[in-house]
Amino acid sequence: MHVFIPPTAELPDLQAKIDGKTKPLGALGELERLARQIGQVQQTLQPQLGRPCVLVFAGDHGAARAGVSAYPQEVTWQMVENFLAGGAAINVFARHNDLQLQVVDAGVAHDFGVRPDLLDAKIAFGTRNYLEEAAMSVDQRDAALARGAAIVRSLAEAGCRVVAFGEMGIGNTASAALLTHLLTGSPLADCVGRGTGLDDAGLARKRDLLAHALRRAGLSSSADPATVLAEFGGLEIAMLTGAMLAAAEQRMLLLIDGYIVTAALLVAARIAPAIVDYCVFCHRSAEPGHLAQLRALRAEPLLDLGLRLGEGTGAALAWPLVRAAAAFLNEMASFAAAGVSERQ
Repeated sequence: MHVFIPPTAELPDLQAKIDGKTKPLGALGELERLARQIGQVQQTLQPQLGRPCVLVFAGDHGAARAGVSAYPQEVTWQMVENFLAGGAAINVFARHNDLQLQVVDAGVAHDFGVRPDLLDAKIAFGTRNYLEEAAMSVDQRDAALARGAAIVRSLAEAGCRVVAFGEMGIGNTASAALLTHLLTGSPLADCVGRGTGLDDAGLARKRDLLAHALRRAGLSSSADPATVLAEFGGLEIAMLTGAMLAAAEQRMLLLIDGYIVTAALLVAARIAPAIVDYCVFCHRSAEPGHLAQLRALRAEPLLDLGLRLGEGTGAALAWPLVRAAAAFLNEMASFAAAGVSERQ
């Protein structure tokens, strides 16, 4: 896909505005860095975080039935029903943080019919089994990228300035492990975690299966990222990638969740490295491969709560900090305005 992400040029007046607030220099720590990033993304000294939205992309993986997850594949569509009923963690966190929530069927192996609260962007009823063949055809991958981009462009047209990304898909930590291994060069063993709760035997089996998948595909860390995505990605991961690229093109702020969302970002960052400037890394996942992703992207997350749920939950929990950073930049008095003497 054609991508043009505008540069986030440094605004000298932005740092001066932050430094001029009624506080010692640097006293708000990471919030100051975050405020500067938000202003640079929007290229303004008065950023607005209008109509924030959480996008949760759901999709199934053909390899899930081979034993790479502790849960059966049916849990994907059952959890989508839970999202639609308002009962999942992301529903709770979105409600309590005034975030709009949109659930997207990117490729769930289930027919939901017409549902008012579910965006039907289904490419296929799940991917193929990457233990035997590529997970997606080139056409499926490209369609998923394009649909993700179109969803975000529609949000931007409606005034959305901030997008938080989440996902649901049984087996998608295995897919993320393969993407992370190939796109960061980290050893596969460092990228494979317990996912939804595998025991030691299940974890060993997962590692063996993923090593087999790598041998089958014959790809190296120098492989084209779009090829890696088609071989091992999920439809929800591909749609996330397209959505992220479009969000940065629209100068939106991207709230990056955990392991699977960051795997999609690895693909996007290989396609358009400038996207990282638009990303707020919301939390450090308990999945071991997330460390390799963060190192590769030179990212420092806002929170470290031991989360490994997905759904965009870490992004929703970090949202109050993002809002606070913009609020102090826009509303906190300067020394001059407050009549407070500055440091000698």
